[in-house]
Amino acid sequence: MRVTPWFVVITSVFITTLITANIIAVKLISVFGVALPAAIIIFPISYIFGDVLTEVYGYSRARMVIWLGFFCNLLAVAGIMVGQALPPAGFWADAQPAYERILGYAPRLLLASFLGYLIGSFANSMVMAKMKVWTRGRFLWTRTIGSTLVGEGLDTLVFITVAFSGVLPGPQMASTIVTHWLLKSVYEAAVTPLTYVVVRALKRAEGQDVYDDRTNFNPLAVFSSGGRGTESP
Repeated sequence: MRVTPWFVVITSVFITTLITANIIAVKLISVFGVALPAAIIIFPISYIFGDVLTEVYGYSRARMVIWLGFFCNLLAVAGIMVGQALPPAGFWADAQPAYERILGYAPRLLLASFLGYLIGSFANSMVMAKMKVWTRGRFLWTRTIGSTLVGEGLDTLVFITVAFSGVLPGPQMASTIVTHWLLKSVYEAAVTPLTYVVVRALKRAEGQDVYDDRTNFNPLAVFSSGGRGTESP
């Protein structure tokens, strides 16, 4: 498996958006009167770069990066939790409650976040890869938007359901799911022209354009082969 500088760059941005979103999600912002986590400003970027990874490098490489992002996020959370558990210096003790409030993680929210990420990211990548084969590499916008509708929809559904079942009433939870899903999907659609530019530039720079016509789509088959790399027909 050839690792190029551009692949490293795309992977790094993907993982950085995940970790950043996980940290800033604690802050709630108001968008048209709707309370949303601040992570909504950056988390959809991970789906954009996930689309780029799948479109250019194929599902197998994207699968590897999705798992890498998961374990990097897990490592960041573990480090933050250990930092919280360590006794603070005497002169810093008054800041401990602020650290716990901003960076503290409730186990249920962590479970919801990790499950939503894995299910949504893999669904997004699978739909992207399969649609590329079906469309013979044409109509990139249908793949980026279609995969996002599925991936972000499942991510939001799983996260909100696991995190807030029994806490929010049914109608409010349903409204929250739909609002989050639509806003994230609109975000993706709005940057589709930029996605086109990045994808075309990467395909030229890397000299590859993978079609997943013989790929094992099992999310756990991390080391399986990744389909055939060809130029877009």
